[in-house]
Amino acid sequence: MNTEHLVRMANQIGSFFSTMPDREQALADLASHIRRFWEPRMRKAFLDHIDQTGGEGVDAIVLEAVSRHLQVPAA
Repeated sequence: MNTEHLVRMANQIGSFFSTMPDREQALADLASHIRRFWEPRMRKAFLDHIDQTGGEGVDAIVLEAVSRHLQVPAA
């Protein structure tokens, strides 16, 4: 997996959801989007990147969504 590409995609998704007026809903929807549309290998590589680097290059909204909603691996 190309981690830079995953980070860029996650940040683009985060940018979209950051425009929502309800931040809590935005965080949940952002995480849900990644859970539903990214294959397990992509999610694992992205979460590994966050764990190993502290989220280098990942926007704050994405990090917050991951920490609240994506730490448990989705099937």
